[in-house]
Amino acid sequence: MQFDTGSTGFMLVATSLVMLMTPGLAFFYGGLVGRKNVLAIMIQSFVSMSWTTILWWAVGYSLVFSGGEGGVIGNLKYAFLAGISPSDVLSANNNVPLLVFIAYQMMFAIITPALITGAFADRVRFGAYMIFLTVWLLFVYFPVAHMVWGGGLFASWGVLDFAGGTAVHTTAGFAALASVLFVGKRKTVNSEPHNIPFVALGTSLLWFGWYGFNAGSELRVDQTTALAFLNTDIAASVAAFTWLCISWIADKKPKFIGLLTGAVAGLVAITPAAGYVSISSAVIIGLLAGIICYLAVKLKNKLHLDDALDVWGVHGVGGVLGCICTGLFASTAWNASGANGLFQGGTKFFFMETLSVLLTAVYAFCFTYAALWLINKVVKVKVDEDEESEGLDEALHGENAYEMI
Repeated sequence: MQFDTGSTGFMLVATSLVMLMTPGLAFFYGGLVGRKNVLAIMIQSFVSMSWTTILWWAVGYSLVFSGGEGGVIGNLKYAFLAGISPSDVLSANNNVPLLVFIAYQMMFAIITPALITGAFADRVRFGAYMIFLTVWLLFVYFPVAHMVWGGGLFASWGVLDFAGGTAVHTTAGFAALASVLFVGKRKTVNSEPHNIPFVALGTSLLWFGWYGFNAGSELRVDQTTALAFLNTDIAASVAAFTWLCISWIADKKPKFIGLLTGAVAGLVAITPAAGYVSISSAVIIGLLAGIICYLAVKLKNKLHLDDALDVWGVHGVGGVLGCICTGLFASTAWNASGANGLFQGGTKFFFMETLSVLLTAVYAFCFTYAALWLINKVVKVKVDEDEESEGLDEALHGENAYEMI
């Protein structure tokens, strides 16, 4: 079998870029928390790179991408990647090695639960998190990814999610909201980022990796790859500047954190739509993301929800917004393999797109809350007050990012 070497090379690079997003997330979150909790939040991202990889090899890939046509979960036909050889191709229309696709999709599975961790920063025991990571992947991410990308229920409805608005950001964002409600507030809330350059570094790695996340989701090199790449950058840029301007007006000073957070909101919102909408639509999506996600964070603050790193406001709300915008703005004039959104006469497509993301949000929220409640019956989820005061780096891990004076 002669593989398409150009597309194969591109997909290997895209896979590497998506892998880089998880360390980028660790730096992003690590800079936002206090000095005594840097390592505790970063290890939660890095351990997903290890444990999720093992789960993906064992059962994840099979549950997402084998069997279960029109259903909610696949089967175990490819458990432990049995029956897969180096010569297997992805599909008749996409002549890249199946092994590359397996690795690429694995990187999505790795970062999704790591996104949740920003919500319960400074409060959760590592052992309880490991149990949660396992259960959440098995019962939330794998089923939803199957329904969207593995030929499952949502795919049978005609739902489109170019790179993970439903499967990644909505699941993680609403799981984060449930986590916040379950673990409650921190006793000592340090809302000031301890290292803004870390946040900038993390944002840079995320933005850079997002090109692999979105453009790579075309799974080959063609005009849609280029469209997704450009739309990703435009939406992020517009959202970043929009958030900066709003926060500048509100706070009387231009805040670097606002610019960085806005960029991530734009990246989230364009993710499900990147390869299906026009460039002008990407501008609108970026503008909406900057405004609506900013307002969601303000609402969270008004309700006194201790979503430490604004996972719900940015990823949850941004993910839902992006999917709804896909239902509004998608156009077959820009991607013949896509669909026409509401503004192009696609009423049914808009309805299914919106219904699927709302069902996902409700399911992710309810399952996460129930899972944490059950885990807490076996292993205490929340740290003690004295451990929280000491800082999780020392209390849980016996390590410190900085010399304490």
